[in-house]
Amino acid sequence: MALLLEDPKAVAETTGRGGGLFRTIRTKVVGALLTLGFVLVFNFFLFRVLPGDPARNLTRNRAIPPEQLAEMRRGFGLDQPLWRQFLSYLENTARGDLGISWQHHAPVSQLVAERFWPTVLLVGLSTLLAAVIGIWIGIRGAWWRGGRFDRVTDLLSNALYAVPTFWLGLVLLVAFGDFFPTGNMISHGVKGLSVEGFVDVAWHLTLPVLAMTFTYLAQYSMVMRSSLLDEMGADYLTTARAKGLRDDLVRRRHAVPNALLPTMTLIFLNIGFIISGAVTVERIFSWPGLGQLSYDALSTPDFPVLQGTFLVFSVSVIVANLLSDVLLTVFDPRVRRP
Repeated sequence: MALLLEDPKAVAETTGRGGGLFRTIRTKVVGALLTLGFVLVFNFFLFRVLPGDPARNLTRNRAIPPEQLAEMRRGFGLDQPLWRQFLSYLENTARGDLGISWQHHAPVSQLVAERFWPTVLLVGLSTLLAAVIGIWIGIRGAWWRGGRFDRVTDLLSNALYAVPTFWLGLVLLVAFGDFFPTGNMISHGVKGLSVEGFVDVAWHLTLPVLAMTFTYLAQYSMVMRSSLLDEMGADYLTTARAKGLRDDLVRRRHAVPNALLPTMTLIFLNIGFIISGAVTVERIFSWPGLGQLSYDALSTPDFPVLQGTFLVFSVSVIVANLLSDVLLTVFDPRVRRP
């Protein structure tokens, strides 16, 4: 990352006097749009291969006359040819209409909107804590490499990195289930828009946030430590020290900003994947988010809800990946197209 500290004129010449930045961003945006098109096609056909008859599953396999089952399939649009269902799906999605839930009898967009913010709260808080703590651990461990702190945190990071999030959630549930709430987002009868409501939500967040934070901070710690160790031997740090800068200024002003780029990319990528990966955590702690909604829809199967949540998960990954690519392109001239 030493190139970031070189002369701006040299950087501009290396990247085609700034033109490479826009060409690279344009390429990334086009790639993201093509990926989104593939996701739309894959999203439709994926859930059509699931076993089971949605109409019969919704009736809980009761003795229903064939005529009534046929009418239910007609209401769901399952009596139409597959290609017609696909065209209707594309047209409705373009209008923002994700269909009507077969199980809840409500617009899927409404269900997704209601469950979106609980997931964002859970994912956002855990990502923020994991990033701040993990980056701090990585910086401290790398700068004083080989010390007691570095040895202990490196061992813990490797151990946490190998632990599945759902398994850690179950352990926390068993160990601390008597002290913290084990389900839902807020206690019954508590008003959400009140001081008591905020405290209650925070109390319910404790275990699921801990499960996700402990798992993902290990990644940030390991990547930050590795990146900073690579930067510590760079010539520009030797030059900075030769100019008389104190060691803490060399670390804060030069080494850490350059070493942060891979970690920032990982954070943005993880935001997209964590939203979809929160399914298991939300299921374990009965958190009323998109993950729980997706799990419930699998039992029917409720095609419109599954398609809607899968689309949200996929778009979150695509957008997060695009943002990480754009930020890396802006801050690191070496990755730009000539």
